[in-house]
Amino acid sequence: METAASPLSGGLVNFCGGGSVSVLDVPLRNLKLQSLPSWKKKQGFGVIKASVAKIEVAVLRIGSEQGVQIMKYPHGALPTELDGHFLFLIMDDSPLALAQAHETRDKLMASHPELAEEGAIKIVVIKTTGDKILSQPLADIGGKGLFTKEIDEALINGDIDIAVHSMKDVPTYLPEKTILPCNLLREDVRDAFICLSASSLAELSAGSVVGTASLRRKSQLLHRYPLLKASYFAMSRLSMTENVTSILSIDEMLPAVAQGAIGIACRSNDEKMAKYLASLNHEETRLAVACERAFLETLDGSCRTPIAGYASKDEDGNCIFKGLVASPDGTRVLETSRKGAYAYEDMVMMGKDAGKELLSRAGPGFFDS
Repeated sequence: METAASPLSGGLVNFCGGGSVSVLDVPLRNLKLQSLPSWKKKQGFGVIKASVAKIEVAVLRIGSEQGVQIMKYPHGALPTELDGHFLFLIMDDSPLALAQAHETRDKLMASHPELAEEGAIKIVVIKTTGDKILSQPLADIGGKGLFTKEIDEALINGDIDIAVHSMKDVPTYLPEKTILPCNLLREDVRDAFICLSASSLAELSAGSVVGTASLRRKSQLLHRYPLLKASYFAMSRLSMTENVTSILSIDEMLPAVAQGAIGIACRSNDEKMAKYLASLNHEETRLAVACERAFLETLDGSCRTPIAGYASKDEDGNCIFKGLVASPDGTRVLETSRKGAYAYEDMVMMGKDAGKELLSRAGPGFFDS
């Protein structure tokens, strides 16, 4: 897709966000809480529903005397030439991706006056393969890379200038000709529990069914609460997040690697975009994500392997890292922790060392349970 102006000559920044929403990863401030009169209470059944917006592809014209005009186009039929009065807002069914793109846009506008001008930034939300295939678990269709493939291609081809990612969806390797120099301030990483009949997982009766779309959650759930049943279904594909019963502590449910973190990528030869992004970077988050991703890379983790990891700063300024691997059925869970200086090289080394330890302890066939 061509942009309306050159990013170098006209000061235009064209960027995109992608990925899909999983309710347990949605920042708590974005959750809408309300009563559920239409739900029928089922004793011992925990249900989690995630927000999925149904928005048609549209190009919005701004600045007309009649106000905003909305012209709708089907996928693949967008015009290739538009004048400078257009703002691209190509929206699909991921409200989380859209919120992340808007947050990035707002921060860029606040940091750089030239980007605050009307039409200086255009948002393109690309529907990725991971968003399109809704009927199968992610592990069965190719893994996390499916949430970034089309976005990476658009970035490399010059269709967009920066790409906004949920870091937990980004593979541990980056495509050639791209860099990821920026992480925004991390959101709450904790998972949420939603139920109409119990206030916590511990209160569920034996045999209760808890729905989750994550092997990481399923394995930890079965390990900590062996009398419960975990049902694998894509809660992120349901209609609305409407009721959060309780928030699970880090000790109760260790989060996914890089959960709650937004990463922003650009082309490795684009010094202008790299400079823009450097002004947005939250260094504490960047270091934590680097530690966790070093752990994941060492384990060679995929969507088929229940892996969790979390790096945080304690009150003395040290890095505390906790890592976990589990068998899919939850019968075996191996945990480790590290403490060290909150500095890049130290934290990457901690992540790698923790990964090597758990690989050694797990042995061959661990993830085949």
